Amino acid sequence: MAAGGFSGAPMSFFDDKQVRLNIDRLPIAFDDYGFDRFGLSKKALVRAYSPMAYLYRHYLKVTAFGMEFIPRQGRALVVANHSGGIGADAAMIFTSLVLNDEAPRLGQGMAEYFLTRSPFASVALSRLGHLTGLPEHGAYLLEDERLVVVFPEGAAGAGKLYKDRYKLVRFGTGFMRLALKTGTPVIPCAFIGGEEAFPQLFHIKWLARLVNGPFVPVAPQLVFFPLPVACQVYYGLPMHFEGDGSEPDHVIQEYVDQVRASMEGLISTGLDARPQAFMFEKMPDPKEDTSR
Repeated sequence: MAAGGFSGAPMSFFDDKQVRLNIDRLPIAFDDYGFDRFGLSKKALVRAYSPMAYLYRHYLKVTAFGMEFIPRQGRALVVANHSGGIGADAAMIFTSLVLNDEAPRLGQGMAEYFLTRSPFASVALSRLGHLTGLPEHGAYLLEDERLVVVFPEGAAGAGKLYKDRYKLVRFGTGFMRLALKTGTPVIPCAFIGGEEAFPQLFHIKWLARLVNGPFVPVAPQLVFFPLPVACQVYYGLPMHFEGDGSEPDHVIQEYVDQVRASMEGLISTGLDARPQAFMFEKMPDPKEDTSR
């Protein structure tokens, strides 16, 4: 069944049947209380991903391409573009992985420091599998055969204005040293539609300083919620690189540039495939029979 393709029995907004069944199938060792050794909680995952599944299917109408490139088990590093200001792109990428009925996986992220400053936020994120963005945390997860999702553009990518849509900003290189150190394949990923769902016109800089955040975006809808624009996720062929993470900077940069070029190719494919920028109808799923 295609990602997000479950239909059938009635579901609770916070207890989606497909989400619950797929969480039970994750290749993660949970104890009798539903926790893993990093503090991840099965109950928290179901409660968080159930409303995300609704948004994925019915509001942002996400279609995922290339799910066959996500390994059924074992470590991998998904490297994605960042956009849209409010994190809808990240939420939908993570949701596409959970809703992949053929081989559900949990994407675990490296959270920005400003998101983990309060003890409550730190605990809440850890219950969903997201740890503070330190290299050693990423290494712990990959060495435990997890699927880690990173956004090498960082906050600068998330905060890009609509006039700069789909233009990748400077990449950090830490993800490549992490991949080399842990012998992990890199899976390029492109999210299409986030720039239109929350088209940032400008940032309120004084308010960002007041709340101690990287930026406070303003979009035409004037609320921190995306427009119902149909979105797509594209996963590319896994990329393998030689090395152990101690390579000179110029070698690391060459590897990073290869990943960036692959992501730019996926973005170009995604932009060319959609009939218009602000599309509101779901793009056909590649695994669904459209003849019926």
